Amino acid sequence: MTEPTGAARRRGPFQVGDQVQLTDPKGRHHTITLEAGKSFHTHKGAFSHDELIGRPEGTVVRTTGNTQYLALRPLLPDYVLSMPRGAAVVYPKDAGQIVTMADIFPGARVVEAGVGSGALSMSLLRAVGDHGALYSYERREDFAEIAKANVERFFGGPHPAWKLTVGDLQDNLAETEVDRVVLDMLAPWECLDAVSKALVPGGVLICYVATTTQMSTTVEALREHGTFTEPQAWESMVRTWHLEGLAVRPDHRMIGHTGFLLTSRRLADGVEPPLRRRRPAKGAYGETEVPEKPKPGRFLRMAEEQED
Repeated sequence: MTEPTGAARRRGPFQVGDQVQLTDPKGRHHTITLEAGKSFHTHKGAFSHDELIGRPEGTVVRTTGNTQYLALRPLLPDYVLSMPRGAAVVYPKDAGQIVTMADIFPGARVVEAGVGSGALSMSLLRAVGDHGALYSYERREDFAEIAKANVERFFGGPHPAWKLTVGDLQDNLAETEVDRVVLDMLAPWECLDAVSKALVPGGVLICYVATTTQMSTTVEALREHGTFTEPQAWESMVRTWHLEGLAVRPDHRMIGHTGFLLTSRRLADGVEPPLRRRRPAKGAYGETEVPEKPKPGRFLRMAEEQED
């Protein structure tokens, strides 16, 4: 049985071409690509790459300056945060939410728009597997080139499930019978017609937006479009903890707001979305009328009668 793409690079002894994350005694990281005969140099000394080639993960190497480094393969979150960038990356906390909340499954046909540096593309490719399909669209050619290099570097070559197109989604989307659509762009509401035609009934649309204005505009566009279910929106925040004996407390820094996630599902053709039963708050849609003065309650009327 053939191993899934990239799996051989995630296990076993270190090989030439593998990426290795080196951690010093203070927790600082250096990422190197192993090459025979090459050396790693810092102000704390050097060691040869040959000392790691053929050895298992979790090995500790010592520099000529007597500094120890722990050697491990970088995990996907480590790789994403250290790889070359063209555009800002989708943080691992959001990528994990997208894969789970959009229910990206092995063999799924997924459309992605707004590739950026390829961070989310790697998570999506892992989820769909070699027998799925990821159709990615990126407007800027320079971003697409950076993303392609990052993805191929991580998987050790081209991924068989990935097709990358340079251009606008709404102008170039040719895929149909798509299971999921992931939009990471400034104006996802502009793509709803194209997305609606491509998605299968029950298919999931998930949008990643940075501001409340974008989120609100996208939600109202989905409601007005008439082919999607009532949208749901949320954000996630991650706080790490300091652990030292009995000194257990939250760290002073956290990964706070990075973006909002919004999901909706494609209705069957010819079906109208159910009526919303929730009454919107006054002013929610920019109403300018001054509300009428409320009628006095029973106790206020009794008080007024007593005064008379």
